[in-house]
Amino acid sequence: MELDYKAIGKRIKIARIKADLTQEQLAENVSLSVSHMSNIETGTTKVSLTALVSIANALSVSVDNLLADNLVSARPQLENDVQQVLSKCSPYELHVISGLCKAALETLRTNERFLNQP
Repeated sequence: MELDYKAIGKRIKIARIKADLTQEQLAENVSLSVSHMSNIETGTTKVSLTALVSIANALSVSVDNLLADNLVSARPQLENDVQQVLSKCSPYELHVISGLCKAALETLRTNERFLNQP
């Protein structure tokens, strides 16, 4: 399994902005160069486990939060992500998204049954 470093970087950037930190401040807090922190956030470099844990601690988030797009069982974080998206929707948008979700789930389950047939 290959990790999606762009998704990890995006989650780090979002958490950094929510923590009201600049890249420079976060880099200093975790003893990384600003250029390396920038490369981590853009996904152009692989973040080490040590750096990832340091970043998570500095941002007061879990490593699961930063890795959610790469984890099979990241349900709480993904549910939180969905809730954040839905909280910004109008009633009309919620109606459309509800229909899309139901259709997508039905298609996924149909395809899953088809793929699992002998």
